[in-house]
Amino acid sequence: MSNNRRKFIQQVTGLAGIVILPSAFYSCSGKMNPRNHSNAADIKNSFFEISLAQWSLHRTLRSKKIDNLDFPVITKKEFGISAVEYVNTFFKDKAKDTAYLNELLKRCSDNGVKNHLIMCDGEGNLGELDTAKRTQAVDNHKKWVEAAKYLGCSSIRVNAYGVGSAEDVQKAAIEGLGLLGEYAVKENINVIVENHGGYSSNGYWLSTVMKNVGMKNVGTLPDFNNFCLTRDSKNKCIEEYDKYKGTYEMMAYAKAVSAKSMDFDAQGNCVETDYSRMLKIVKDSGFKGYVGIEYEGDQLGEYEGILKTKALLERVRTSMI
Repeated sequence: MSNNRRKFIQQVTGLAGIVILPSAFYSCSGKMNPRNHSNAADIKNSFFEISLAQWSLHRTLRSKKIDNLDFPVITKKEFGISAVEYVNTFFKDKAKDTAYLNELLKRCSDNGVKNHLIMCDGEGNLGELDTAKRTQAVDNHKKWVEAAKYLGCSSIRVNAYGVGSAEDVQKAAIEGLGLLGEYAVKENINVIVENHGGYSSNGYWLSTVMKNVGMKNVGTLPDFNNFCLTRDSKNKCIEEYDKYKGTYEMMAYAKAVSAKSMDFDAQGNCVETDYSRMLKIVKDSGFKGYVGIEYEGDQLGEYEGILKTKALLERVRTSMI
């Protein structure tokens, strides 16, 4: 661990002696396609590389214009990105289908794409207060730990949802994440939690969960724009946690970062998030790894939104070298 990484952790948590393993990324072999790639020297000298979150193409996937097997190929050929983040709901019944996973691996290998992580939804809440339901949620995620290992991913992203008081859900999440982390560590897989609504969008709450779990392979996935704490009946956010403060708090445990984007101004800057400010927080934490594009706007098409987010990340990255 670098000195500035350790200092950053101590600033956030007040704890000394915590060791966080650097993210381990297992690559599929294959030649790099130079199309749309930023300067290799910029990447080498920077603290992050760019990955693509599959959710950026959720409308195209849901329309059946492409499917999950197409994702690595499109990521490389259309966007010049060489690392992918899957969403389990797009291959929900394939976690144990080795023939399917082998085909996915082949498409990665043929196109020089790394499998980075799997985002897991719909498998139960790890902050569930009911012990039986929480245990079932842990069990439900085990097949995705195994699939992640098979695909050569470093992590699965899970949710720390729960209904109850902040204190009770926190205790439940600590237990649930601890149990899943104990299983995943045997497979050399990280279990990471995104700020994904409810208590998990409170950076202090989530960092406290991580501190109390205290496992090297259990960490966070800070999302630049998922800090809504409360929504009204029309799903409009009515209470929001400060995104810069929340990201700072979560970065002490981060094993990946999600660069959420919704809209852009005429200069190509993200309207809702100051990327220069946010990426400085990421860099100052000592983080080295993947920053994943997750375009979720509706003003641009998905392909254009992904490319604009990539261009912004590359521009800010170059300015920080």
